[in-house]
Amino acid sequence: MIESAKNQRVRDVRKLAQKAQRTERGEFVLEGPQAVREGLLARPDLITELFVTPTALERHDDIAALAQRTGHEVVFVSEEAADAMSDTRTPQGVVAVAKQFPTALKRIFEGEPKLIAILEEVRDPGNLGTIIRVADSAGADAVILTGRTVDLYNPKVVRSSTGSIFHIPIAVEAEFDDAVVRARQAGMRVVAADVSGNDLLAARESLAEPTAWVFGNEARGLTDDLLAQVDDTLVVPIYGQAESMNLATAASVCLYESAFAQRLG
Repeated sequence: MIESAKNQRVRDVRKLAQKAQRTERGEFVLEGPQAVREGLLARPDLITELFVTPTALERHDDIAALAQRTGHEVVFVSEEAADAMSDTRTPQGVVAVAKQFPTALKRIFEGEPKLIAILEEVRDPGNLGTIIRVADSAGADAVILTGRTVDLYNPKVVRSSTGSIFHIPIAVEAEFDDAVVRARQAGMRVVAADVSGNDLLAARESLAEPTAWVFGNEARGLTDDLLAQVDDTLVVPIYGQAESMNLATAASVCLYESAFAQRLG
């Protein structure tokens, strides 16, 4: 068992909280039983290290069974060591290290996608993780992150996605112009969600077509130059007194409207 928070393996895991370290090593941290469970189920080949406290293993004994089935060694650590590896205020005693696995942009459009999300300068990790989770839930074919969007492997993004990063292809560091061009070449309509747009309700029929949704920065939205490149701009209407809508919530509505329309169509 690893007892000390100063152990080198513990320090190496902790360093992955820094983007520079993640990029240099090509790895990232999975924290919590749900994220680790999904990693072991969906992509066990990516998991390189697995650390668990004895107490956590008692609560989540299926993780030990999964590790045994996939040939992964379970390294026991103390609560102190687990806390040192954690990026949260309430660590759950289950941490894994995994290899990064972004999808090439060109591969996303090889299979005639019907629904994708393009994220331009989304800066909040919680929003990004939630949108990835929603895209997965709505049956989207992929998510594309431009180079101005927060790092996919940021610990909070990974946690917020609750394992969905393993279920859906995700391209990173993409150029916005390139993503739009490829979407059109694949026969998709490119639709931006923006407060300057038309009412989403009036465009429901058109959402049955293959659609690439574009979501912009939480504070600034999309620039006029970027909006000029899309085929349509829609807004989620607010019928109550709320001043605005959270980006992840708006993205959820838009992606599900497309999912409903495509299935009904």
